[in-house]
Amino acid sequence: MKRVISGNKAVAYGVMLSRVQVISAYPITPQTTIVEELSRFCAEGKMEAKFIKVESEHSAMASIIASSVTGSRSFTATSSHGLAFMHEMLHWAAGARLPIVLVNVNRAMGPGWNIWTDQADSLSQRDTGWIQLYCEDNQEVLDTIIQAFRIAETVNLPVMVVLDAFFLSHTSEVVEIPHQEEVDGFLPRFEPQLRLNPDDPRAYYGMISPNYYMEFRYKMQRTMEETVEVARSVDEKFGHHFGRTHGLIEPYLCEDADVVMVTSGTVTSTSRVVIEQLREDGLKVGLLKMKMFRPFPMKEIKGVLKGVEKVGVIDRNISFGHGGIFAQEIRSTFCNEDQRPMVFGFVMGLGGRDVTPEAVEEAIRYTLDNPSPKEEVIWIDLKR
Repeated sequence: MKRVISGNKAVAYGVMLSRVQVISAYPITPQTTIVEELSRFCAEGKMEAKFIKVESEHSAMASIIASSVTGSRSFTATSSHGLAFMHEMLHWAAGARLPIVLVNVNRAMGPGWNIWTDQADSLSQRDTGWIQLYCEDNQEVLDTIIQAFRIAETVNLPVMVVLDAFFLSHTSEVVEIPHQEEVDGFLPRFEPQLRLNPDDPRAYYGMISPNYYMEFRYKMQRTMEETVEVARSVDEKFGHHFGRTHGLIEPYLCEDADVVMVTSGTVTSTSRVVIEQLREDGLKVGLLKMKMFRPFPMKEIKGVLKGVEKVGVIDRNISFGHGGIFAQEIRSTFCNEDQRPMVFGFVMGLGGRDVTPEAVEEAIRYTLDNPSPKEEVIWIDLKR
């Protein structure tokens, strides 16, 4: 069936269709309506799930770590400072190799106090061992929730699904919602090999000496590397099952492009329209949408960007003292290559400021007109 729903409702439908067994959450704008909707589903009997109301985001993550250890499919959602408050437990979930799915609605970090979107909250957690997937529209949000559980339960690592505050979370558009039987055919029941079980007692999460700790981290890294292929396979199977795919990255009009713009989230939609218009004017501009951020799909990116003269990266984030984070990652991807593009790093849209077609076009024309960036960080639409 098709319904006009917000991004947050798309999350809730995806969680319900995934037959999640435990939900633990603490409200924070702009995530709150996700768990409100899930609470309603539980109260009305649409979900056979335990809904745990907790006193903080730290406790929310701790609760679903516990439920995941017992073999229950588990979910939570948060934003901004809520995600930061979870930070300690994010390491625990990943290090314990638990297939938890968390939705983070991208919201700027304070101060100044701000409830609108940028990617500072999720990207500041990039080294915790969580898979990160960024969504462009509400259909992709729902589909990615379902895919995320299958990915997580295949590789035994947690997945963070990320969507823009308000531009997706509270904006409604047409979403195709699959039937429960269809999802059941794609996402099997969660049956972990190891779980807390009185009938099969084991010791979990004890002290690890230097003789073993490094090997645990080596295995996490190897699994992250393998996750790229797992996620691609899951997306392909999703396509066979439901008739649509989203990919790890999405190149658009890149085959003959002199300049390729790299985007993530809702900025992609705006950029796609601008690029189509510039193509009509004879400018050879392409687009590379980044859905997967962790693990970073370097091989796939090289396949698209190798041979491109110049790449412009639009970052809705900033790593203070360095620059835009996606731009850093693109540069590092090519650091050992003999042939590499000139990377232009643009920062715009922080704190929910609109990324307008004019701002995107300014970034594209700067990249076209200059042989190299005049600054490491190029700020667009800055009110000086």
